[in-house]
Amino acid sequence: MKTKIWVALLALYIVWGSTYLAIRFAVETIPPFFSAGLRFFISGLILVIWRRLAGDEMPTFRQWRSLVIIGVLLLLGGNGMVSFAETRIASGIAALIVGTVPLWLVLIEGLRPGGVKPSWRAILGLLVGFGGIYLLIGPTKATGVFQFDAIGTIAVVIAAFLWSIGSIYSRSAELPKSALMMTGGEMLSASIPIFIVSALIGELNGFSFSQVTRESWLGLIYLITFGSMIGFVAYIWLLQNAPVSLVATYAYVNPLVAVFLGNWFAQEPLTARTLVAAGIIIGSVVFINSEKQASVGKEAQQAASAAND
Repeated sequence: MKTKIWVALLALYIVWGSTYLAIRFAVETIPPFFSAGLRFFISGLILVIWRRLAGDEMPTFRQWRSLVIIGVLLLLGGNGMVSFAETRIASGIAALIVGTVPLWLVLIEGLRPGGVKPSWRAILGLLVGFGGIYLLIGPTKATGVFQFDAIGTIAVVIAAFLWSIGSIYSRSAELPKSALMMTGGEMLSASIPIFIVSALIGELNGFSFSQVTRESWLGLIYLITFGSMIGFVAYIWLLQNAPVSLVATYAYVNPLVAVFLGNWFAQEPLTARTLVAAGIIIGSVVFINSEKQASVGKEAQQAASAAND
């Protein structure tokens, strides 16, 4: 079992870490929102049909409504914006900024009515983490301007923020019991508003499938098969067979995988400042998540003690 867990975990590290590079290749000749819509429509349709044939119940009306809201926040606002951003900034930089989602989760949870207020450790982690973001994207001494394209950078920050809101909403939303049916429904329902956004901003004006390069097709196929299908199946299997604390390490590894793959296969620049910022951002996420794990462990011990009393 240990061997299977580590094989699945390694697959998760590489597959989800490499999706940023695949997006970069896909959006070279396929409009970004349109490519995201194609990815999630095909992946979602396959998952829904598969799970229905396997005996899972179709989502109810209320569940579909929740799936639409989550899909709009996570896949349109999150992934769609990342796809757009990668037409302007490096895939590794996008991955590092998306890696700050745990920081946004803590911040939003602390600010929302009835939310859990962050501890001093969490506040320290937030300050360090957002300091790492500033180091990553902030102005240089030589020019006084931001290191990367401002629109692309802001788009990824918004993507991480919307992904966090969607994640918090999903905790209390009415969803299908089957995680794979939930994911398929989420992808399928999100693809429609993604296509609408693509049409409204004029992405398809003058676009022709004949202009799509082999690299872009391969990138899109990789995102559909590995990113949306194999990667998520491995993730669900790990949640059922491995400690959550071990599975959560993908959040630390994926940005590093994306940075190095972007450098190796797309010649994206890798500077000392980027590496230092990456270490700070990922370190702050590890620091905050370690507190959560300690809190969960303490609660479990208290529950066990109470049960024995």
